[in-house]
Amino acid sequence: MDMYKPMETPIVGNWRKEDATSGEVVAATVFRQLVGSPMYLVNMRPDLCFAVNQLSQVVVQQTKLFWKVVKHVLRYLIGTTQYGLWYKWIEGVKFQGFTDAGWAGSPSGKKSTSGGIFNLGLAAVSWYSRKHRTVSPLTQCGQ
Repeated sequence: MDMYKPMETPIVGNWRKEDATSGEVVAATVFRQLVGSPMYLVNMRPDLCFAVNQLSQVVVQQTKLFWKVVKHVLRYLIGTTQYGLWYKWIEGVKFQGFTDAGWAGSPSGKKSTSGGIFNLGLAAVSWYSRKHRTVSPLTQCGQ
């Protein structure tokens, strides 16, 4: 993959899984291996969380468009090998946390997504992103 142009973003802009569910199916084994490998990098590379999360949700139904997104992630990794989390001791370290939620973000299931990050000083020590299992009652009332 050295001959490929590195990408500046971890996933294609305006990415929507729903747009990629129909199409020609690709080899399942190679696709699963390529999606599973970056999962180990997420611990030191939070910039990959969203891309790996989106691709890991479609390992059962792989199409050529998903294959292109996997290659995009790999090309991003080639151009950002120097990225990572660096932990450095600083006097007067503060612990901070930030959270956010997106209501009814999934057009097909109307499920909400929430996420958060917790910093110790300038370094992230914990972060999460998850899709809620049920549809919010407020979302159902609006329909």
